[in-house]
Amino acid sequence: MSVEQQINQLREELRQHNYNYYVLDAATISDYEFDMKLKDLQALEEKHPEFYDANSPTLRVGGEVTKNFNTVVHEQRMYSLDNSYSKEDLLDWETRIKKLVDGDVSYTCELKYDGASISLTYENGELIRAVTRGDGIQGDDVTTNVKTIKSVPLKLKGNYPPKFDIRGEIVLPYEGFAKMNQERIAAGEEPYANPRNTASGSLKLQDSSETAKRPLDCLLYNLAGDRLGISSQHESLEKAREWGFKVPKESRLVTSIDGVLEFINMWDEKRRDLPYETDGVVIKVNNLQQQEELGFTSKAPRWAMAYKFKAEQAVTKLNEITYQVGRTGAITPVANLEPVQLAGTTVKRASLHNADQIAKLDIREEDTVFVEKGGEIIPKIISVDFTKRNKNSVPTKYITSCPECDTELIRKEGEAQHYCPNVYGCPPQIIGRIQHYISRKALDIEGLGGETVALLVKEGLITNYADLYDLKKEQVIPLERMAEKSADNLIEGIAKSKEIPFERVLFGLGIRYVGETVAKKLAKHYKSIEAIIAATEEELVNVDEIGIKIAQSVREFFEGEDNRMLVNRLMDYGVQLQISADKLANQTDTLKGQTFVVSGVFEKVSRNELKKLIEDNGGKVSSSISSKTTYVVAGANMGPSKLEKANKLGITIISEDDFLNLIG
Repeated sequence: MSVEQQINQLREELRQHNYNYYVLDAATISDYEFDMKLKDLQALEEKHPEFYDANSPTLRVGGEVTKNFNTVVHEQRMYSLDNSYSKEDLLDWETRIKKLVDGDVSYTCELKYDGASISLTYENGELIRAVTRGDGIQGDDVTTNVKTIKSVPLKLKGNYPPKFDIRGEIVLPYEGFAKMNQERIAAGEEPYANPRNTASGSLKLQDSSETAKRPLDCLLYNLAGDRLGISSQHESLEKAREWGFKVPKESRLVTSIDGVLEFINMWDEKRRDLPYETDGVVIKVNNLQQQEELGFTSKAPRWAMAYKFKAEQAVTKLNEITYQVGRTGAITPVANLEPVQLAGTTVKRASLHNADQIAKLDIREEDTVFVEKGGEIIPKIISVDFTKRNKNSVPTKYITSCPECDTELIRKEGEAQHYCPNVYGCPPQIIGRIQHYISRKALDIEGLGGETVALLVKEGLITNYADLYDLKKEQVIPLERMAEKSADNLIEGIAKSKEIPFERVLFGLGIRYVGETVAKKLAKHYKSIEAIIAATEEELVNVDEIGIKIAQSVREFFEGEDNRMLVNRLMDYGVQLQISADKLANQTDTLKGQTFVVSGVFEKVSRNELKKLIEDNGGKVSSSISSKTTYVVAGANMGPSKLEKANKLGITIISEDDFLNLIG
């Protein structure tokens, strides 16, 4: 046997033993025997570097140092999930689904593990990249650290697709977490707060050998990619297991919401016996074609729902109520609590929402309060233990002036929150508006983060986002932690932001109620900022999906002299405040006033490309057939109930080719 054959045989043996131990939990050799084989392989690899393999089992121990984690755009976006808390929520969800798809609907139920989301990319059966969820659009490349996790296969088994992504959670089992904390306490160090945050932090350690020391596990649950040859979520879980992934066995295929509820009720009790943290159940429409028909909202898939287990509660003391100012000037009262353990984390603060909530619950400083953490990221106070209230306690008086700039607060009729109106003089608002402008979904300025923005404002170098374009390298180099290369990147990033398309700039302006989707609608309809500024409230309301509240907010923003001045400055600097000529060339009004429903599977273009073509040509895409529908674009496997409804309403049904001819 040649040296290369020996090396390959040892690698294959060790991969199988790793799989048996970490995925199947069924070791076939002792730890000692495994270590001896690993040492033999290491010795051979050191003597023969020409047979180096980036996915060799010897590299599981780590050792590479990563100083900067590169940002990578996900090929398939990682969406968050909508949450539900009751049977009624699930029944409402099912009703919405059955209006949009044909045929029977079955569901895959899976436990929702509380860890750090990860996306693994495989090509030709080998792990080539591991990326954190990030903001769902892009995340950090943590491949080196993830390779140290023994349950992540570096090479796959069986008959797998040539390229795909698989998503899951990096988790830290309770037992391993407890052992880590025992060691830290024995060494006189502070214990880690909870498994989830520790797992997430482990992925960003600079030295991968430190990550390798942590007993991390990787549980996979979702495939993403094109033409994978799989027709259902349940099948995808089974295939992933065959290829060597650690896919939790607790999933179940059911045919009704009653089956879903049975699964939920069972695991609400049994989850405490699991080795990992779980906080709910994820329910997915099983049929992948139905998933494609249902599609996504701007934030979440319509075909999936996360049912959150009943929130945990704790009792503690409210020490002080403080107030935060957001970028829009909204005031948020915060309860500063005596630290208490809740759902595996140490809670020191809780949201009080607004003045009405404080009055409604009669919350006061020094009260004993009940704190809950359910679907909320920040825990909330749900009630007060009046039996323990001090007799000398006095009701909470909500502040009347801004805690940051001392400006008198306002509260508009019909709104719950108080606001500081000092938009251009209140430090948190100044910083918050600029941070929003440079955020990933807006101008995405490379080399400029939230902390640097705060520092630039503090040093008096900028007071608004237009000031960014006046910055010079010599002004920023003296700043704390700003080397010459960092300064170059910042100035270059600001210059490059002038290429960002109009709809993202419009979102970045920070107009109240104008999120990503609304900004796209306004940009597409008006084509330029001048046209939006000139539009009346009545004209704005006539734009698709723009209501009176948004229209009033847009008018109010552009009626402000300071805001118009900022926009004019951005124009002078060359920021994109109109749709580019290239983009305009690809848009027509051919389908203006027409509404389309897309159903089935298509050959020449994907469903998403078809929808984009409709919108680029002035049409509107709807998910359900109604009397307002102009055409149904029908592909293969279009559901019979959609066909029946279209015929009943006299809606014209066209093919993929008919549609492409329609737009020329």
